[in-house]
Amino acid sequence: MTFDFDAYVSSALFDRSGQAAFALGDGTVRFEDGTVVEAHDGAVLAACAHPKGPGLVTGGDDGRVVWSQPSGAQEIAALPGRWIDAVAASAESGLIAFAAGRDLHVRDLADAAFARTFTHEKSAAGLAFDPKGRRIAVATYGGAWLWYARIAEQKPVILEWAGSHIAVAWSPDGKFLMSSMQENQLHGWRVADEKNMRMGGYPSKVKSLVFLSKGQLLATSGANGLVVWPFSGSTGPMGKQAAEVGFDESSLVARVAATPAGSIVAAGLDDGRVWTCDLTGQRIAQVKADKGPAICALALTPDGRRVAWGDEEGGAGVAEAGL
Repeated sequence: MTFDFDAYVSSALFDRSGQAAFALGDGTVRFEDGTVVEAHDGAVLAACAHPKGPGLVTGGDDGRVVWSQPSGAQEIAALPGRWIDAVAASAESGLIAFAAGRDLHVRDLADAAFARTFTHEKSAAGLAFDPKGRRIAVATYGGAWLWYARIAEQKPVILEWAGSHIAVAWSPDGKFLMSSMQENQLHGWRVADEKNMRMGGYPSKVKSLVFLSKGQLLATSGANGLVVWPFSGSTGPMGKQAAEVGFDESSLVARVAATPAGSIVAAGLDDGRVWTCDLTGQRIAQVKADKGPAICALALTPDGRRVAWGDEEGGAGVAEAGL
């Protein structure tokens, strides 16, 4: 099933009901069943799956945070004049976080009166809840800041590393925090002792990173193949080499997705192709073989059976993973 949305695909995601949903640059959220939700008066800048129900939580350049589900749109928060360019949610805690400029905001789905705001020295570029949904990591200039989501007055733990950090991901056991940077490198910290892990050698920016195999592996974009780092043991990837799957010198992997508990990964390429692979046997299945605009959004169902993608010119699709 393919679509032509005629708008930049900001995010492609599977919601908790298993339906594919696409957040677009024209302000709409479109579901694979054809439902269209007018979510924002402007572009959708960020999206994540709703932590408890169907549909997506989106942030837009209209300053609004919206829950879009097939039945319609519901406003969660509004900050007139601000851009909401990062959102995150935790199914474990029911919390939703979003960033506007230097401020991180937290809301509780079960308590309409709950609100927290945490301010950084520089813009908050990427957000991620820890596995229990209690702590939030914020990618910003100079490293990552860690906040306890429910505590109003606190000093953050600051994991320092020079440069601009744009996205973060927690390992499933909460022991490691990984960050992609504006530079062509990945960085990480062992949270307990703040030990740095510099992981370079990428030919381009790492725009996408995800843990899989219950945290034993980390897959990233940014190279001619999908880069896979080993994370077994207390030292994670330190002193170990990454593997590269599906190397193709004519293209770069732009987006990755993976099954949290399994070994299936998906790669979206900068030439418009999409493939999947089961890392246990490393057999690659071509899901979208036709070349075209760069893939900018990618998702995989938790069981690894279906993949959804979107490209920079509004092309999108949903297909069987083929493995």
